[in-house]
Amino acid sequence: MNNFRILILSCLVFCASACRKYVEIPPEQVRALKYTTDYQALLNYGQTIEPGYSYPIYMADDFGVEDETWYTRLTLSAQVNSYIWAEKIYTSAEDDTDWASFYKQINIFNTVATGVEGSEGGTDVQKKTIQASALVHRAYAYFTLVNMYGKQYDGATAATDPGVPLLLSPSLFASLDRAPVKQVYDQVKTDLLNAMPYLPDVATYNVNPSKLAVYALMARVCLNTREFTEAERYANLALSLKNGLLDLNNYLAATPVLPLKLANPEEMFFKRAGLFISNIPLNPSAVNLYDPKDLRYVVFTKDGSAILGTNFTVGRGLFRQRLNTEGIYIGPSVPEMLLIKAECQARAGNIANAMDAVNTLRKKRFKPAEYYDLTASTANAALHVVIDERGREFMGRGYRWFDQRRLVKDAGFINTVTRRFKGVTYTLEPTSNRYIFPIPDKYILQNPELTQNPR
Repeated sequence: MNNFRILILSCLVFCASACRKYVEIPPEQVRALKYTTDYQALLNYGQTIEPGYSYPIYMADDFGVEDETWYTRLTLSAQVNSYIWAEKIYTSAEDDTDWASFYKQINIFNTVATGVEGSEGGTDVQKKTIQASALVHRAYAYFTLVNMYGKQYDGATAATDPGVPLLLSPSLFASLDRAPVKQVYDQVKTDLLNAMPYLPDVATYNVNPSKLAVYALMARVCLNTREFTEAERYANLALSLKNGLLDLNNYLAATPVLPLKLANPEEMFFKRAGLFISNIPLNPSAVNLYDPKDLRYVVFTKDGSAILGTNFTVGRGLFRQRLNTEGIYIGPSVPEMLLIKAECQARAGNIANAMDAVNTLRKKRFKPAEYYDLTASTANAALHVVIDERGREFMGRGYRWFDQRRLVKDAGFINTVTRRFKGVTYTLEPTSNRYIFPIPDKYILQNPELTQNPR
């Protein structure tokens, strides 16, 4: 058995019902999965279930400043290699923390999805709901993986473009061949739609899956596949269930405290960055998107020298993750659904509707006396307004990296990105293969069926 299979399979496999056929007595000090509540407990462990991606944050063009002090504080080689879009992110001896985290999660979700129906002590309704929850979590994991390690979805080539290994059961001997991008996307949609009938409209706690989470994730998926009519439909369905916005006028105190994840009216399905990045330097060109009166600029950013414990001394930094103490929120939200709706309206030529959706959000981001509507005279101008608003709303959260990938297909939106690091200039062309993360060398050495992305 190779090490990659060990990595993606947790000890839970050895406790699953399929293995108990061959072991009459469970191992001591190991809890066998027997009761329905055991499977629910696997989905309740936030330390494992909540984390999403980390390194797309470093690669996005809204991240980073030219500061020699900050350069020396990037102590992890993966941080540096991601920041400069290096050929390799990890050495042949290192694990890829994003890849490993997602496949660990997927093994748990597969264990739950395939095992809960045969568990004891629960009703059929409870088992179906738990199974459905596992499918939603799995869909999120695969959607993120294929958008990191596979090519951007292209209807003309997605059926043959290599994606990621698609493991749907906790088998030790599942194929590790990379499924095509389209097959991964199809599985994501299938999981979400199969889960929907068994979920509540809105979960009691936003860390749990719900129809709301399904609608929001489907809006993301369809935006990436350029099914804009469907993306807007799902965004509207999500907004019909939840549409609250934080009014940043309520957070202008010297030391504002944002609502924690469970109390945040904007969060639809809570996910957070895998690493807690306490100090996020913002690229000056990204900071320039803000009107200085924009309360996102006022509340969520500070001069690097003014952020307590910062590791950079020049430029502006994101402060938001320090105000909620729970890291960087990267799950779908009300602002995201409004901006998906706005983008789809702009693409359809409905300029007024697109601007209405953008301005609905912006009204909560300015003092009333300083607020002004954004306008556009053409559909293309409206689309630019929407994309800029996404930049302001999601600054420093990695969203921009995924937008850079998908917007390459729209002329005039993504240019060559340039950054300097320790005196060397690095560039990223819009069509560069560096927009796809490399498959970790360690896993390819252990599993020859895994093929590397062109660099």
